[in-house]
Amino acid sequence: MLSTLRIAWRNLGRNRKRTALALTAIGVAQTALLLMDGLIQGYSDAMLDTVTGPMIGHVQVHVPKYREERGLDEVVPNLAAVLAAVRADPDVARAAPRVYAPALVARDVDAVAAVMIGVDPALEADASGVLGSSSAATAVGTSASGAVPVLGGRRALVGKILARDLGIAPGAKIAIVGQGADGSIANDLFVVAGVVSSPVDLVNRLGVVVSLADAQSFLALGDEAHEIVVHAKVPDRAGALAARLAASPALAGLEVLDWRALVPELASVLDISTASTFIILFLVFIASAAGVANTMLMATFERAHELGMLLALGCTPGRIVRTILLESLMLGVLGVALGSIAGAAAVTWASHTGIDLASLGSGGAGEMSYMGMNLSFAVFPRLQA
Repeated sequence: MLSTLRIAWRNLGRNRKRTALALTAIGVAQTALLLMDGLIQGYSDAMLDTVTGPMIGHVQVHVPKYREERGLDEVVPNLAAVLAAVRADPDVARAAPRVYAPALVARDVDAVAAVMIGVDPALEADASGVLGSSSAATAVGTSASGAVPVLGGRRALVGKILARDLGIAPGAKIAIVGQGADGSIANDLFVVAGVVSSPVDLVNRLGVVVSLADAQSFLALGDEAHEIVVHAKVPDRAGALAARLAASPALAGLEVLDWRALVPELASVLDISTASTFIILFLVFIASAAGVANTMLMATFERAHELGMLLALGCTPGRIVRTILLESLMLGVLGVALGSIAGAAAVTWASHTGIDLASLGSGGAGEMSYMGMNLSFAVFPRLQA
């Protein structure tokens, strides 16, 4: 076997141009495969992080009717106890309660429709929150670290488009009128603590973000919230986390859904992208195999006299077949190895610098809207085994 391996390796050097051409074809195909897969994975990661990050989360908790009716009185009761039970799970990275309510907002006389969003600013100031690194707020007051906008005490953050339409600047006073969960008229004055730019289109266009306590007081709510947005430490285990939380006695009677159930359209898009990666892999494999087969077929026909002499000298047909198969295998493995090195280097470099897909096209807008989220065209490819 060792002698057959040496002969096969030596035969690759008999026609170095043809061998180099085959290696180049296989290597380029493998490099292209890794780059394409890296782009698909990078864009899928960006889409998933954007949608499940600041707004949807990996798991949501609410009462069963809230998602369909969006009623102000469809609230999670005993919020403190439910939050404690959720945060007790070791796979939970963050659990943020939120309150939503339609309202009218006016600076002077004219009022426009808006959505009041009550949040805990300390929980929403990280990268996965509506006030985190994905948001840029010009605030009147911030925490000592400068990272958390100061809410509470009738302060509010206003979405950038809503602020532009109303001519609102930080420090201005706005009147908010709505309806309480008990049916009463809710109205109060708030000071604009800042103008916020968020990847969530709802926040940019209609959002008036206030503290959870201010929202509960404004809407006549007690220890209640409309939903709890949960982020998992390992997003791939969101389904198991949702099932575990749903079985908790503290969450009895509540609806607990993972992101796949909340946004099935996104789940379908990601599944399709994964399937397309395997289709591309299959096509590249077929093309590479055909290239190797063509090279080896030509090499075999050119060596007809040599192979006949080997047979005449007592070499068995089986050994000749093994030699040719070993040559093919070494050619394919070497080409894939070279392509993998080049592709891995390219993807690793691009994962740090990013690729702006908008600049490769017409140079239009640097982001697009999808399911109410603003997705950037800057993609950071990811290398996977």
